[in-house]
Amino acid sequence: MAEKKEEFVVSDRRRFAPEGDLRTDVPVTEEEKTAIPPGEPPTPIAPAKAQPVAAAEEEKDEMPAPPTAAEQLEQSVAYKASGKKIDDMLASTPGAKGGLPDMTFERLVESFYMSALFQLGALRQEGEPANVDIISARQTIDSLSLIQEKTKGNLSEREQILLQNVLFELRMAWIEVTNAIASAPKGKPGAGPTIAKK
Repeated sequence: MAEKKEEFVVSDRRRFAPEGDLRTDVPVTEEEKTAIPPGEPPTPIAPAKAQPVAAAEEEKDEMPAPPTAAEQLEQSVAYKASGKKIDDMLASTPGAKGGLPDMTFERLVESFYMSALFQLGALRQEGEPANVDIISARQTIDSLSLIQEKTKGNLSEREQILLQNVLFELRMAWIEVTNAIASAPKGKPGAGPTIAKK
């Protein structure tokens, strides 16, 4: 018996012609309807020009345009209003001691410092073994190094000294932990710190 084959049809549903013009013969999908503001026609995309491979790769790394000053201001005002609501809610909670303190550069550095100490296993619950996440600790320390590099000349003397001290302590702790891991006897349960797995 001969089987009847189902006909396979390919249809071009691209929204734009090769020249960059908007095609009117293609139906708009539900996703596109929600993406296009009502009453506004979609903006046609300019046709792609032939570019050398290096230029095309550079284009991939380009950052999108930043928000406008008006958009940034509007977002900043909304963010502060939202934060005020949370502070008010916390203040009205019985036993609350008021809102959170303002974020400063020193608090930012201290936050990274505490995170790195947890990741290195230096801070833990009483009675629990050290749980070391050496990769995350290294990323946290590298983040502080990047902050130090990018803020050169913009810090007060106090902020600069704090950052130098924190980096020194964390790097020394990281070296101690990595040396302990490297010299721990292999194969014995409970030998050395436990390394967190991602």
